[in-house]
Amino acid sequence: MNILIVRLSALGDIVHAIPAAAALRRAFPDARIDWLVEARHRDILDLVTVLDRLVIVRHSTVGGWTRVLRELRDAPYDVALDFQGLTKSAVLARGSGATRVLGFSLRHLREKSARPFYTGAADAEGGHAIRKNLRLLRTIGINDDRIEFPLAPVDSAALTTVRTAIGDAPFALINPGAAWPNKRWPAQRYGALAASIREQQGLVPVVMWGPGEQELAEAVVAAASRAAVLAPSTTVRDLVAICRAAALFVAGDTGPLHIAAAVGTPAVGLFGPTDPSRNGPFSADDVVVSRADLCGCHIDRRCRQPHWCLEDIGVAEVATAVQRRLAVRSTRA
Repeated sequence: MNILIVRLSALGDIVHAIPAAAALRRAFPDARIDWLVEARHRDILDLVTVLDRLVIVRHSTVGGWTRVLRELRDAPYDVALDFQGLTKSAVLARGSGATRVLGFSLRHLREKSARPFYTGAADAEGGHAIRKNLRLLRTIGINDDRIEFPLAPVDSAALTTVRTAIGDAPFALINPGAAWPNKRWPAQRYGALAASIREQQGLVPVVMWGPGEQELAEAVVAAASRAAVLAPSTTVRDLVAICRAAALFVAGDTGPLHIAAAVGTPAVGLFGPTDPSRNGPFSADDVVVSRADLCGCHIDRRCRQPHWCLEDIGVAEVATAVQRRLAVRSTRA
């Protein structure tokens, strides 16, 4: 059997689809399993050990789509599974020439116009995004609820740099950035939290940053009054390695938070405009501080309300959440 997974973006959503790839491999150990993804998000999939090939969308243009469809049609797919639910992902899934093109039912699609491109659909009512993705596999007879992330071991120069700076001390990762401005807790509060983590938990706070976020990370370090260390520039591979070595990860609803959860790093998540029951860390041990019930801008990238929901979260509340999460880890160590 030849299977095509279609999940083009974004980083966190791709991470949430990896357990479905693992379930496909368990069900069909001899199948060919390919994944269609945008070039800017391929790095995490390069580490997924159950995939045979990545098919890369390098340009979102007519020429780019034509080239990728030609590449897809070189492999006669039996099934294409669209985990994205957008018109473009559905078109590419159908354009692959797969015998069966499967996606989510109409009421669970992000864009309803995707539905006509499917030959079959699955209901995906409620629950975490990972569970929703696993339920799509029922359309091909797989009823497997196990959540596994088959990510290869990686070496990391960035982790070596962190270790050089802090020695063998245990450390906590703080990731203040986010693609949506209204997912970013204030830098001053992250800085105060970092100081608290060092004083109360004995962990060295290491502040992570991605493209365009260095200034924000530096502001957190400054607000921590020398209690925190600025991380070096990191790739996704570096992030996987650093998360595996960390004792804690604190962030909003971001791709790095989902990578941390995937590799088993104890996590504390800060949520406002998105629903943590759908997008939060999936482990029952992890802790979420949420104002999703107060947010009036769900799924909007910028706050439209007079009161920003994340502004309601104080440092003491997050520090207590950190203490709760680390206490769970210490009792199970």
